[in-house]
Order: sequence, then C-alpha cells, then structure tokens
Amino acid sequence: MQLVRGLHNLRPRHRGCVATIGNFDGVHRGHQAILERLRERASELGLPSCVVIFEPQPREYFAPVQAPARLTRLREKLQLLSEQGVDLVLCLAFNRRLRELSAAEFVHATLVDGLGVRHLEVGDDFRFGCDRAGDFNFLLKAGAAEGFTVEAATTIEVEGERVSSTRLRQVLADGDLDLAQKLLGRPFSITGRVMHGQALGRQLGAPTANIQLKRKNTPLSGVFMVSTEVDGLTQPAVANIGMRPSVKSDGQPHLEVHLLNYQGDLYGRPLRVTFHRKLRDEQRFASLEALKTAIEADIAAAREYWRASPFTTSQD
Repeated sequence: MQLVRGLHNLRPRHRGCVATIGNFDGVHRGHQAILERLRERASELGLPSCVVIFEPQPREYFAPVQAPARLTRLREKLQLLSEQGVDLVLCLAFNRRLRELSAAEFVHATLVDGLGVRHLEVGDDFRFGCDRAGDFNFLLKAGAAEGFTVEAATTIEVEGERVSSTRLRQVLADGDLDLAQKLLGRPFSITGRVMHGQALGRQLGAPTANIQLKRKNTPLSGVFMVSTEVDGLTQPAVANIGMRPSVKSDGQPHLEVHLLNYQGDLYGRPLRVTFHRKLRDEQRFASLEALKTAIEADIAAAREYWRASPFTTSQD
C-alpha cells in the first residue's frame, strides 16, 4: 500500500482509481464493508483502490479538547487499511485551507484533478465541503457531470444497531469488550512505543511498560486483562489506562502494562496491547500503600483469569 500525503504529492501515475472518503477511525466492520465493495469495484474496472482520509480528523481540528477519543492513531489506521487490501491512501491535512473549500472545489481539486476518480463509494450520510454543504446527492450530480459513478455503501448492523465509530466509542467507554469485538471483527487494541515513566510501578513491586499514547482522550479507561506480543510470543498481562488519579497527574492519559510472565528491557519497542476483559474502573487511593494493595489484587485476578483462559503462545 502506498501513502501519499497531500494533493501536491500526487503524480500522474496516481490518476484513475476507485475511491472512498472518510475518517475510517477504528476501521470497524462498517468500514470493512465499504472497503470490500471498493476492492470489488476496483477489480471490475481494473483500477487501484484509494482511501482519502484527513489528519487531524475534522472534529479534532474544530474542537481539539472536546473531540471524540481516537480509536486508532494514524499509524494504526494505515496498518489496518493495508490489511484490508487498499492500494493507495491519500492523507489530506485538515487545515484552514481545506476547511474553506466549497463542496464543488473539493470535488474538482481532489476527485477530478487530483485522483481522476472513476468510481466513488461513500455512505449515504456523508457530508463534506465548507459548512458540510456537500452530500450524497451533490456527489451524484457532480459524478454525472465529471464522468465518475457514485454508489452508497451498505449499512452494517450488529445486534439491531448500525455499526459506527460513535457506537464503538460508547461500547468501549462502557467496558463491553465482547460487543466491541463484534463491531470491529477483532479484539480492540492500542499500539504504542514503550517510554520511560516515573518507575512508580517498580517501586510498588509491579514494573510496567509505559506505552506512549499521543492522544488527548482515550476511548476506554480502567484496569483490564490484556495481552501483548513480545519476540513472537503472546504475553498475558494486566493494564491500567487513564489519568492515574492516585499519582501526580500531568493532564495526559497513560497506558501502563504489567506483563505477568516476562522480564526484560522493552524500552523503545512498539507494543500492541489487546484488551480482553475489564476488571474495574480507575479509582483514587488515599495512600501508596493502598494503591500497592490494589495493584497486587489486580495482578492476582489477572493471573487467575489467564490461568482459566489459556491461549496460544506461538506467533501463528
């Protein structure tokens, strides 16, 4: 899969494709249905498939503090799109210049002059352009005038409700990881690099890998049964994600993972942390001794959970 950042980096070889546009936050089953249809149409027309995304996501640009929690950082999103067989990702910087483009200007600059789109797959509720003036009907008319076809994506439902990033965020906030897995088609995970922290976990007898989140908000918080892969082996673990109310806060969310059966240096390594079951909410403890007692109980519960829930330790 090729990544192109910005219209100015498009080349003549990128023209002529089947495309879709959106945030694709989470790359959940609803997104996967769009991408499946995208691949089918691309194969029928003998053209590459292209996904147009925005960075930051529009709501992060307009209200960075109040914006919904990210389900996937850009790196994670690109990996998931690649796994879905996408040929090209055009990542547009969502800035003042892009925000002020009219719907017609966006269509001409991106779809017609930039990508030379032959077919477009979008949701029937898709809105774009300055003040969100462009919609599905606008695209139908633009396509008829400019020579590309437009098709509305099929809505995917799970347990009687539409699959969406908004619903997925709520499910994760509720700690319902089983339903989250149904919406995603895979367990929910977060990937980040292990950074040096305050070493408080080590002082409390439970050393942790501190995962760099690079997020203002997280879609879930609390203490969880998790797993991660190290050197090709799946490692059972327990993790805390959130604002750490019992220690001095820096105002940023943290993900701290205690691997139950691993001793070694993980600093600087990327880890994918997969969430399996919520153990409890975050809570504030009156002392470090009370916090230590709670951590010991969490670790004991995690050991019991993984003892009763064995999984493969090989890379396959």
